[in-house]
Amino acid sequence: MKKLFSLTAFALLACSALAQAEELRVMTSGGFTAAYKILGPKFAATTGNTLDTTLGPSMGKAPEAIPNRLARGEQADVVIMVGYALDDLIKQGKVDPASRVELADSRIGLVVREGAPKPDISNVDALKKTLLDAQSVAYSDSASGVYIEQQLFKRLGIEDQLKAKAKMIAKIPVGSVVATGDYQLGFQQVSELLPVPGVSFVAKIPESVQSVTRFAAGIPVGAQHPQEAKALLAYLAAPAAQADVQATGLDSVKR
Repeated sequence: MKKLFSLTAFALLACSALAQAEELRVMTSGGFTAAYKILGPKFAATTGNTLDTTLGPSMGKAPEAIPNRLARGEQADVVIMVGYALDDLIKQGKVDPASRVELADSRIGLVVREGAPKPDISNVDALKKTLLDAQSVAYSDSASGVYIEQQLFKRLGIEDQLKAKAKMIAKIPVGSVVATGDYQLGFQQVSELLPVPGVSFVAKIPESVQSVTRFAAGIPVGAQHPQEAKALLAYLAAPAAQADVQATGLDSVKR
């Protein structure tokens, strides 16, 4: 009789948990996506909630960019994006400022086609020489690519020499055009380079000329499931999640 009661109680609890499970709508940008793809399913399995995920850049004119999606009235419970782009949404009153959670730092790295010799970028002089010697250079249309195009080449004093052979790659991973041999060198945030097949990761660019992109997350004003969203953000930022975060090429935020 006691065993039957225990089984019945367990069944009631299970049904109750399922009844309370919600579907969260998440918008995430490229740099944190690899970590999210690992951590999101673990959160779903732990809580019973499901995640409806939409990918899009943190900024820009593309219709799939997260700010543009929100501007069109698309609903989201969580947005994960470049920190300063999230801050813009907070200033616009579109994201709850109290919900902001810092998730990870993303650094820029280099890939070459799989099997190709790996060039030296261990210091600034070596990076400069590698860029000057390269036949072609690709970089992303995200925050890292904007930094490379507008600041890095100038800081290295090689802006004019790179104009004819360096190109910003829109909408697709930079690694994909390196894997096909269309470009010799590919620069992007490390977490976006590592998942691409057909390329070999070389290294992060030297810290003295590095641009660190902080990824953060928040809950849009009017989110349908704010409590569950808050739980997801806590899960992504938790100490237990950091091994998975670091495995994707991101650096944990010091707290």
